[in-house]
Amino acid sequence: MIRISLDAMGGDFGPAVVIPGAALALERHPDVTFLLFGQKSVCEPLLAKYPKLQAKSVFHDCEVAVGMDEKPSAALRRGRYVSSMWRAIEAVKTNEADVAVSAGNTGALMAMAKFCLRTMANIERPAIAGIWPTLRGESIVLDIGATIGADAQQLMDFALMGGAMARSLFEIDRPTVGLLNVGVEEVKGQEEVREAGRLIRESNLPTISYHGFVEGDDIGRGVVDVVVTEGFTGNIALKTAEGTAKQMAELLRSAMSRTLMAKIGYLFAKGAFDMLREKMDPRKVNGGVFLGLNGIVIKSHGGTDAEGYAAAIDVGYDMVRNALNEKIEQDLKAYHARRLPPAGPEEAA
Repeated sequence: MIRISLDAMGGDFGPAVVIPGAALALERHPDVTFLLFGQKSVCEPLLAKYPKLQAKSVFHDCEVAVGMDEKPSAALRRGRYVSSMWRAIEAVKTNEADVAVSAGNTGALMAMAKFCLRTMANIERPAIAGIWPTLRGESIVLDIGATIGADAQQLMDFALMGGAMARSLFEIDRPTVGLLNVGVEEVKGQEEVREAGRLIRESNLPTISYHGFVEGDDIGRGVVDVVVTEGFTGNIALKTAEGTAKQMAELLRSAMSRTLMAKIGYLFAKGAFDMLREKMDPRKVNGGVFLGLNGIVIKSHGGTDAEGYAAAIDVGYDMVRNALNEKIEQDLKAYHARRLPPAGPEEAA
């Protein structure tokens, strides 16, 4: 059994999305049990509509819910130990759950997760990794908002963690890793990025294959399995891609309804448009993974529906089933072992 704790009050719609989303996820993964944390008066009537989910769940009443616009510091002061968000994360710390999922306030979720779970040894800052649809399938992009600015060593850590996630999610033995830059030439970009490239290249780890620098248009092409950047750039890239996808959908919808011939043409091409819509559906790749913590936390988009929330649960399920954190710890141990200087005669003796 894989045990998943859910912040039922998180997101724009709270239990109205979380509970149906959990029911959908249970249909796909019968080997799951849930711990639900939320307000009893709101959650229990909804939970009663899904008897199969109710039978596989343990509900915990939490009167405090973190607001979507609440500042992380305020949320931590007010919601520590008592909010549905905190208690969902805490269940991972106490080994009652294998992974926590929340659609709540991203800043508050990261602050609580760092405070409750702490970062892994040798990891200075965590990262949020997102799944990105590409022409080749899917890639992982990190960081997409946890760490604003990053030095070379932190980018190196992101590369290790992203590689471990790619092995867990895509089941690739040696994923390719690229650093997002303003050009592919080694002399371009900020000093931190160039230095990170050197660190990754010289690490020569068997678990990742360093591709080199990649540019923004390489992300959608799927040139590499893992794209590494710092959170400011990654978040802008993510929001730009989401906005462009919505813009293209609106332009296509407008063009297809403009004239009678366009409407007839749409009918003939409906199958192709349906495939495009399926490919670009953000719900299918919902679920950012908090990497670098002593426990797995998944951030769902706050405005998603039940299908999107179920996808976030799917990501958490895969991360646990494929031992994400164990892979990260092994890779970090191997990397830092290679960085240690060789033992001298006295130490060897």
